[in-house]
Amino acid sequence: MASRFQAVPLVATPSYPNSIAWSDENLIAVASGHLVTILNPALPFGPRGLITVSNGEPFPIGVIDRKDLLSGCLLPTCLTRDHRPCVRSVSWSPLGMAPNSGCLLAVCTTEGRVKLYRPPFCDFGAEWIEVMDISDRLYDYLTSINFGESDVPCSEHSDVYEIDSDQLEEENLCQIGPQSICKAKSRNKMPENCKLLQLTAYQYASRSAMLCSLAVAWSPLLQLSSKLHPVPQIGSSVSLLAVGGKSGKISLWRIYVPECYSIEHSRVPTTANIIGLLQAHNSWITSISWALLTSDSSNPQVLLATGSFDGSVRIWLGNSEELLNSSEVNRTPLFLLKEVITAATVPVSVLSLSMPAKSLHKMLLAVGKGSGSFEVWNCDISGSKFDKFGSYAAHDHVITGLAWAFDGCCLYSCSQVLSTSYHLQDVQGLIFAVMQKWKSIFTKIISPLQKQLPDVFISCIGVAVSPGNLVVAMVRNLDLELLDSMYQARAQKAVVEFFWIGGQQRDLLSNTSPLFDAVEFPAFPEKELAYWESNVLWSLKQYEQMDKPLVVWDIIAALLAFKQTTSKFGEYILLKWLLSSYIQYNMDLSAEKILPFVSRSLSKINSRQLHLLNIICRRVMLSELKADQINSEVQNLEVSCGAEGEQLTMWMELLLSSERELRQRLVGFSFYAFISLMSRLTTTAPRSGYWYPVGIAQMEQWVALNHEHVRDQLNVLSSEVGRHERR
Repeated sequence: MASRFQAVPLVATPSYPNSIAWSDENLIAVASGHLVTILNPALPFGPRGLITVSNGEPFPIGVIDRKDLLSGCLLPTCLTRDHRPCVRSVSWSPLGMAPNSGCLLAVCTTEGRVKLYRPPFCDFGAEWIEVMDISDRLYDYLTSINFGESDVPCSEHSDVYEIDSDQLEEENLCQIGPQSICKAKSRNKMPENCKLLQLTAYQYASRSAMLCSLAVAWSPLLQLSSKLHPVPQIGSSVSLLAVGGKSGKISLWRIYVPECYSIEHSRVPTTANIIGLLQAHNSWITSISWALLTSDSSNPQVLLATGSFDGSVRIWLGNSEELLNSSEVNRTPLFLLKEVITAATVPVSVLSLSMPAKSLHKMLLAVGKGSGSFEVWNCDISGSKFDKFGSYAAHDHVITGLAWAFDGCCLYSCSQVLSTSYHLQDVQGLIFAVMQKWKSIFTKIISPLQKQLPDVFISCIGVAVSPGNLVVAMVRNLDLELLDSMYQARAQKAVVEFFWIGGQQRDLLSNTSPLFDAVEFPAFPEKELAYWESNVLWSLKQYEQMDKPLVVWDIIAALLAFKQTTSKFGEYILLKWLLSSYIQYNMDLSAEKILPFVSRSLSKINSRQLHLLNIICRRVMLSELKADQINSEVQNLEVSCGAEGEQLTMWMELLLSSERELRQRLVGFSFYAFISLMSRLTTTAPRSGYWYPVGIAQMEQWVALNHEHVRDQLNVLSSEVGRHERR
């Protein structure tokens, strides 16, 4: 069962689908009116980041005769001039794209502009910093190729006008725009002698559509092979940014990971290249979604799903090596794999992709439509087989959000008019339906979320799932007429709500039976606790993968919530996790047996698991102790007597042993890197891009103070480092 546990008010109203996005570093971006609000779910009422969208200058694409303003092709251009631009689409980059190793945020406005932002490095600033204007670069590229037109203008009488603002009225010429006819740094004065080409109405409409962006989406991080880039820190990782526009074209941008991470050198420019201009559809691009097909780890493939206003949905496939090395923009390194939905009368509002880990060649595609229904497709990429499992009338109005959870087991949808649904499917029946001719099980469950909604909510404009898949966030607009006009309506236009979903069933066919005594946990239903156990263990298992960012806020928050109400259940889950991940054979589920055994086996556990273990111990099991207490000697701690105090001491000993083991590995790795680098400098000149360990002197001191407790190999490495320093 889902239950709301926190809500955050917003000062502006969201208007467009997919108004909420959850990043890999546990930040939430909400597109609300002329603002983008960045929230930290761990501190919902703490500091917020802001991006304020301002009016931009129109691009100087040309002028038209005033009589052509009434042309049918210019009608949409004339009618879409907002007094103040709003945010239409937001998308987070993968982790590591920002100069501080965080995420960049791509923002698309109703003016059709796309910009990239990074977080501020100053603690006293809330406004995020613009790092790149993608629209400016797109304009420069389109100008260089004359917008794809022939060198000869379409009209034989087309002229180049060298004019100023006073000449517009005299020459009876017009450029559609709110403030100025020329792109200039100054917003108050047009530059003199600005050259503008006189265009036909069709030319002006076509160029405007190419520059007007509607949707943005980042691809997963792509790694270049070591053969092409022997130095891993220089241009070795990129992410692709897809920008869809009114012309039906998608511009593809290759954006590189920074060469080094720093908050001191924040003005290091972000490197981006346009690698393709794909004619994806014949109508507006309304939704874009990426996925990475890793069946061939040496050369993974990239999947791009695109949805259009004409109702069509297409899937494109690209080779990572070609995408990473492509330099010919007119030869887009993506080819059409399948048009899964042909053009229809109902537009596509949102798309959502899921790549189930159990099947490397499978992809789940959910397509939300303006009619309130959505379709689910099972795509076998290796065999080019695409099966539609059905169309589901989930809502009565346009679908505004779709989000997969639990590796494609659950799908959450929301609608413009207030309704929220939770859909559950049989995973194996869905993935292997083509092979075994099973009928997929896809059930609509009216979620308890809907029953908890106050009357003040009028719409839901987006849904997002947390990195650990235990929390879902939804952004909802408020009925201002039902709020106090003096105090509430001014400051509360919408609300971001957070719901627990860890207690919901993932698999319809599973008969999850708890192995614990339900009498010990009377505060929760037995089945719900069984689902929580299964989902938390599944989530912890996902973080053992090295490529998944270690963001475990939702797991920590859930275990802490259990600790306050049913403390033994949280400990039961963690002991079972230790037993399955660290011991891997049957043993009595007791802390007295499991914790000492894990402490003795730390040298056999990989560093990722040790890091995760340290976080769980400090933030959950020892959360009531201060950091200074944990870092001090165990015997000096004042803990409660009895069994509870003994158990707390065992968790503390496990934490200290685990941190000592991880620290030894870090020091040893740093020593080895230092020795290798110093040996290389004796024969070759230093090269940029190589990592240089910092704090070697402090590490040597730590080894000297703990020489009796560290391994002999570490003492040997420390001695060798000292010899290199004395040379």
